[in-house]
Amino acid sequence: MRVLIAPDCFGGTLTAREAADAIATGWHEAKPDDVVVQRPLADGGPGFVDVLQAATGGDVRHVTVTGPLGDPVEARWLSSVHTDGRRVAYIESAEACGLHLIPAEVRAESCETATTRGVGELIAAAVADNNVITVGLGGSGTTDGGSGMLAALADAGIDLTDISLVAASDVENPLLGPHGAARTFGPQKGASPEAVERLEAKLAAMEVLHPVADVPGAGAAGGLGAALLSLGAAVTSGAGLVRELTGLDTALDDADIVLTGEGSFDWQSLRGKLITAVASGAADRGIPCIAIAGQVSVGRREMGAAGVQDAYSVSEHVGSVQKSIADARKSLVATARHVARQWSR
Repeated sequence: MRVLIAPDCFGGTLTAREAADAIATGWHEAKPDDVVVQRPLADGGPGFVDVLQAATGGDVRHVTVTGPLGDPVEARWLSSVHTDGRRVAYIESAEACGLHLIPAEVRAESCETATTRGVGELIAAAVADNNVITVGLGGSGTTDGGSGMLAALADAGIDLTDISLVAASDVENPLLGPHGAARTFGPQKGASPEAVERLEAKLAAMEVLHPVADVPGAGAAGGLGAALLSLGAAVTSGAGLVRELTGLDTALDDADIVLTGEGSFDWQSLRGKLITAVASGAADRGIPCIAIAGQVSVGRREMGAAGVQDAYSVSEHVGSVQKSIADARKSLVATARHVARQWSR
């Protein structure tokens, strides 16, 4: 049996590469004669640079930028050459404004002030040598509507006239409203109900974002998507972009089954996230797509409509969320071993 393993990262516990390796290990332990191919993926959030560097062979550049709390952080971006000869910079916004850069104990007080300024500094660093700048959105700890990024670009006098700007979004949410940046993602970043409403009001007051507020993806990364759109960026699916550049479709052509996954398989996973991109590719070829996630809260009807045949929760398999996190690799290996016994011919 030919098995394709194509997961995203598992929250703050395993990178996409580590997750793919753990799933492959568990599958091999149960079914050593199966042929297993790994294609770790990303949807624009954490792991975007690592996954694309492995796929394109580009050069990873390092630069010190302003972190979400105003302190300097070391961030990376990828310089790569497209097949048509254009130089493309891939920027992972979470490198400069990711939630992982904000200690849990200060998130409640920083959720209204965390800045995307470092993302603007990353773009400024990439402008000189590249024709295309693609900004991966996801995993942010900010809800500033990209105001920090816009300020950094203005302060540096950056001219993007001759640059093709692309926003690789991990979600399809608009900027405002019940499914917008503040009300959907603010609580995940430490915002209380009162803080959420203040953030919503601040985003609504940013006139420069009004023309693009309803565009799908505008609410990505706390409104950073809308700020990029205001600069003329084209929006694309981060998962779809990675799917193309990593050769996922070619790998799917040769597979009998595909396993994907992420930290939490929930309703947000069905709104432009990576699992749906993998599942649609599998459905096109009539092969089963199985999801393994730290936690699963999507019903069978919803996952079936998205093209996922079944989903397995790591925390349920090992007994608790705490156990699954305590040794994330071991827990994922054990779950994958169980899945292999269920699905391998």
